[in-house]
Amino acid sequence: QVQLLDSGGGLVQPGGSLTLSCVASGSGFSIDDMGWYRQAPGKQRDLVAQITRTGNTNYADSVKGRFTISRDNAKNTVYLQMNSLKPEDTDAYYCHAMDIWYRHYWGQGTQVTVSS
Repeated sequence: QVQLLDSGGGLVQPGGSLTLSCVASGSGFSIDDMGWYRQAPGKQRDLVAQITRTGNTNYADSVKGRFTISRDNAKNTVYLQMNSLKPEDTDAYYCHAMDIWYRHYWGQGTQVTVSS
């Protein structure tokens, strides 16, 4: 089993930056892909960015060039550096992990609000 603890959300002005972090505990050695999703109330949860254990990345078109995902395998931690934030980036952000047995895990979510 894997437990995910995500953090780093908050209130930021348009054009500002935030860094989200997610630490995996438990069977961290078994984690393969990690990533971030976001979800507005009443809407589906959408992929923001994902990264494989070997460092291959994938981004939603809406965040390309502004967000950067990275991970530290030794610390079982994934990061999401968010720059040039826009009001439409306001959402609850959820850390996601998939282990080598294709089981999926979610963090509790961290709120990001972009507003002046």
